[in-house]
Amino acid sequence: MMNAQIFYVGGSKGGVGKSKMSFALIDYLLGKGNKVFLVESDNSNPDVYKAHEPHKNENLVCGIMDLDNSDGWLELVDSAEDYPEHIMVINSAARSNTGIAMYGATLKDTLPQLNRELTTFWMINRQRDSVELLRDFINSFSGAKVNVCRNLYFGKADKFDVYNTARIKEVIEETGHTLDFPALSPRVADRLYSDRMPIWVAEKNFRISERVELSRWKNLCARLFEAALEGK
Repeated sequence: MMNAQIFYVGGSKGGVGKSKMSFALIDYLLGKGNKVFLVESDNSNPDVYKAHEPHKNENLVCGIMDLDNSDGWLELVDSAEDYPEHIMVINSAARSNTGIAMYGATLKDTLPQLNRELTTFWMINRQRDSVELLRDFINSFSGAKVNVCRNLYFGKADKFDVYNTARIKEVIEETGHTLDFPALSPRVADRLYSDRMPIWVAEKNFRISERVELSRWKNLCARLFEAALEGK
């Protein structure tokens, strides 16, 4: 088990893999014996919330919060105080940088009082705007530990030329990591969303071929989290 933290899964644009990262992170943390509070901020397409909320229990709390306005950030901070033993996983919306720029200080300024650290997993594809949005996030939330995740669904790691050759990569790796987020079969990913199942439920209900693919992906994700969070 780890101390209660706040994990922000960002990317600030749709389709870069934020939801899949949140699925994997929640499953990893629960599998390590942690309590988790899922904060779904994608109000228009809350796939992560819809998959996990039916399976909530004393170890898994789920909530939807609008982080486009100040009240949503206040609710986030209050929830962090109300559930001090739960690790918070924030699945961000595609437009998240706007809310962070306007209201993110609400969280940043209360982290010492909450006795929590903020760690970000920032998902990118191979396009330039992924890196530009990352710069915007860092400018708005200076001091946060950021791990950049190259989503290998979009190609091999050496194909991410825009990020790989950018100065910001060096900045990230001063305190965080550059990680490679493994690709998951589209068929299996689609089932997670359409059937609205968390990973541990899908492992019991999917067909054998899908279970094998899900297990392969889950194990690769575990290595990613161990490298980022446990220094392995």
